[in-house]
Amino acid sequence: MTEPLWPAVFGRFGWMDLPFVRAWQELSVSEIIGAGAGGLVVVGGLAVVILVTWLGRWRYLWREWFTTLDHKRIGVMYVVIAFVMLSRALVEAVLMRMQQAAAINAPGFVAPDHFAQLFTTHGSIMIFFMAMPFLTGAINYVMPLQIGARDVAFPLLNAVSLWLTAGAAGLMMVSLVIGRFSTGGWTGYPPYTELAFSPDVGPDYWIWAVTLGSLGTTMSGLNFAVTIYKERCPGMTLMRMPMFCWTSLCTSILMIFAMPPLTVATALLALDRYLGFHFFTNDLGGNMMNYANLIWLFGHPEVYILILPAFGVYSEVISTFSSKELYGYTSLVIATMAIAVLSFTVWVHHFFTMGQSANINAVFGIATMAIGLPTGVKIYDWIWTMFRGRVRFSVPMLYSLAFMMTFVLGGLTGIILAFPPLDYLVHNTLFLVAHFHNMLIPGLLYGMLAGYNYWFPKAFGFRLDERWGRISFGCWVVGFYLAFMPLYVLGAGGMTRRSQAVFEPAFRPWLYIAGVGALVLLSALVTLFVQLWVSIRNREANRVPVGDPWNAGGLEWSIPAPPPAYNFAVIPTVRDRDPFYGEKQAGNPYPAPKRYESIAMPANSMTGPALGVLGAVTAFGLVWHMWWLAGLGLAASIATVIARSFARDVERLIPAAEVARIDRRWRKEIQRAKPIGRVVEGTPTNRGLAEVEA
Repeated sequence: MTEPLWPAVFGRFGWMDLPFVRAWQELSVSEIIGAGAGGLVVVGGLAVVILVTWLGRWRYLWREWFTTLDHKRIGVMYVVIAFVMLSRALVEAVLMRMQQAAAINAPGFVAPDHFAQLFTTHGSIMIFFMAMPFLTGAINYVMPLQIGARDVAFPLLNAVSLWLTAGAAGLMMVSLVIGRFSTGGWTGYPPYTELAFSPDVGPDYWIWAVTLGSLGTTMSGLNFAVTIYKERCPGMTLMRMPMFCWTSLCTSILMIFAMPPLTVATALLALDRYLGFHFFTNDLGGNMMNYANLIWLFGHPEVYILILPAFGVYSEVISTFSSKELYGYTSLVIATMAIAVLSFTVWVHHFFTMGQSANINAVFGIATMAIGLPTGVKIYDWIWTMFRGRVRFSVPMLYSLAFMMTFVLGGLTGIILAFPPLDYLVHNTLFLVAHFHNMLIPGLLYGMLAGYNYWFPKAFGFRLDERWGRISFGCWVVGFYLAFMPLYVLGAGGMTRRSQAVFEPAFRPWLYIAGVGALVLLSALVTLFVQLWVSIRNREANRVPVGDPWNAGGLEWSIPAPPPAYNFAVIPTVRDRDPFYGEKQAGNPYPAPKRYESIAMPANSMTGPALGVLGAVTAFGLVWHMWWLAGLGLAASIATVIARSFARDVERLIPAAEVARIDRRWRKEIQRAKPIGRVVEGTPTNRGLAEVEA
């Protein structure tokens, strides 16, 4: 009686799908590591639930965070997701490096199948669930403030995007506890990920996690683009927008056009696996190259989705901490647009080794080299911005300088790989791994960390600890060079990617150096959290309530820190490219409103968290063939959307009296604060009121 009942209820699930049971039945170091990771997820989740319950904060979290439509809080939650997933993916990277260092003519401690899961989850998390949430969170928080808007164009859609991403990230974490993840790499290439070669649940976890994330990202792109087009304050023409807004706009356009090919690719692969279609199989008309074209029609624009927001951060940081107007603004705008367009012309360089004609290879090789030109324009403009400026070597500026040096080295290796014959030689080696980490770590991670240190005071009202910020910066930079520069040597020597074991003793010293680098990178992550802890502990000494700790020029610095829910008591009018700096020079940076008006803001909604949870539940049911659960989750998702369409009370009114009270309290802080110069901006005397210098 129970035999047909079990698969009807639990689908493909069996007790051996639990890592704890596998570790008990098949005792090995590899299985113990897997069980430990799963246990950490379970214990960590329970610890968070118990702590929040003990503190009695569930009502606060639900009201102020989970159901909020405030773009600022949504941005913060995106960044929290990014930090959580960064922690997991970096630990996995360390495990892979330790395995390779230990497996030189030896089995090592991680089994081949487990190692393949590690490199798949590491790549998938870093691209889809660390980098994407980090940059989306930064855009979410900063861009509406910079254009003088109260919120994004579609606040509810913004919340849905967040919670779909959170649901997808949750699905990735669940795969540590129930079942195994894919071994097909972060690109999920068929036919290996087809049923014939991968009948387990791993590819299904990958398909549905990536699909949920890509849907959320597509909606974010639409939301950001409409916000920039339609929500700019009076006087904010396109050519008066901050560079971060320009890079956000181009990133949004890339999201709109690059994410659908990924969604189509995962949907077609799902049809192959679930309904017996043959889009990408080895037989019955399937063609894997269709998948390769789809995945890289997304994949190469994705590189610039990741890097363009960081370019915007560097533009803001370098201008602010050089105490100069950004040099070559127009050329930077043109370069940004050129990169966005050219990013769709180079995808074929990802399969120079797959047999297309020499003419096609030549065209895409030239296009690959051409995309380096607008990037070079940016580097020169940033250098000229610093030239004869009063450069302050704050933590955000240090990340920017490290980026420029390291990114140029990575770009040179990109030019090498743009030659099809050279790419053919090193495409499947660690040389390529070194190259793309050489672009993405300084290009994306350093940029987001620079932005994190730069805008943190605006978001939370107190500065991050400078000393621990410098320690973390040093670990990130030293760890990067130790971990990835040896890979160029190993790749040139012929060491292949994704190798669980190594059979060339000459590789030993380079693998040891890379292993040490991985440990230094792990210490960088630890010191980043220490910096946050120390900053929270000492927050009273580092408060900047006035809101302008760096003497910057954008609108986001002209309001309190943290900003009120409505951002601006009165929507500003812009007359030049650095509006707040211009007002400071004119001697009237904080003009008092003539009158206050009531402000309508979007009311909280449970639609976002409901759709995120239901999307994850539906995906989990599809992964395990629990059809009842998948059907229930899908039906509930549709019902949630229909129910929301009947909601009428979708706004809350902030009375003019409350707006006036909040604004006047802030103006009293301005009167109490002492203007400070750039030399002492890192000391407790900095309360966020910058001294205007000639």
